[in-house]
Amino acid sequence: MSQSKSSTVSPVVIRGDLPPRGWTHRHLLDLEELSAEEISLILDTAVMCKDATQGCRKKIDVLSGASIVNLFFENSTRTKTSFSLAARRLGADVIDFSASTSSLSKGESFIDTAKNLEAMGVDAVVVRHGTPGTPHLLASHLDVGVINAGDGPHAHPTQGLLDIFSIRERLGDLKGLTVGLVGDIAHSRTARSNLWGLTKLGAKVILCGPPTLVSDGWQEFGVEVSHDLDAILPRCDVLNLLRIQFERQKTRPFPSVREYAHLYAMNRDRLRRAKDDLVILAPGPINRGVEVTADVADCPQSLILDQVTNGLAVRMAVLWLICGVQRDGQTRDSLEHKGQK
Repeated sequence: MSQSKSSTVSPVVIRGDLPPRGWTHRHLLDLEELSAEEISLILDTAVMCKDATQGCRKKIDVLSGASIVNLFFENSTRTKTSFSLAARRLGADVIDFSASTSSLSKGESFIDTAKNLEAMGVDAVVVRHGTPGTPHLLASHLDVGVINAGDGPHAHPTQGLLDIFSIRERLGDLKGLTVGLVGDIAHSRTARSNLWGLTKLGAKVILCGPPTLVSDGWQEFGVEVSHDLDAILPRCDVLNLLRIQFERQKTRPFPSVREYAHLYAMNRDRLRRAKDDLVILAPGPINRGVEVTADVADCPQSLILDQVTNGLAVRMAVLWLICGVQRDGQTRDSLEHKGQK
């Protein structure tokens, strides 16, 4: 795996607990609603967090006294653990909510559950739910920050951000890069978040996969659609290999996994025919031998584990910015009233 560039530079020292200026959103629900400048602000703040924590390994107490609740209604390894660890790296307290042992089993509604947690004084709610739009519903009922950690097949903004962060860290400016999103586009919240973020930052996006999983209708969003990985491969600077989400499919979208792998898996032969500096991403969990072969998953061009580390940096940045909006109004106004800036 590649080494993070930030591990080779002197740690950044963050003074004070207020995040960089420019962020005004109380919530992070998707990337569609953000401008290129706002996305860049998150990415730049993530660089600060990664450097200040020496590669996401040390603590900085910029959110000391804050409380973050993880409200997860779908299984998660990376995202839930990453948000918990990111909050702790910033000095915040973390509450990991368990739906199976909560009063939801007694008939309490989702909104009432969230409002009760809010009444306990939490500063932000990180929510994952299988129903699209659930974080938006929650945001309309709560006065604290809501962060979407994945709502069904709709959006996964922090995954999109960490993928883009990983590309930018390796290749620099995204403008002019060609990024192929390959796989189960139809059911992928990651694809949607990547699409919005990448195009806003000037990258060309190609969606590739079987016709049953990649509709030509996506062209309405200004992206190219292809059903032939070998045809687009020589043009791509980045490939993001998306998992086949059998759990969201009502019918099998292709005859067999073996056939899918033959047509769309990134393997050593395809790697030889790609650009020498091709970057390979794959949001976990990966299915070795389906979307990507084991030797390619572990090759130098692969940033799969870098994505996990960068997820911490991005989620630290998001938590800091979201929690900082409320502190900003209380603290900066007070400081500026006294003539201190």
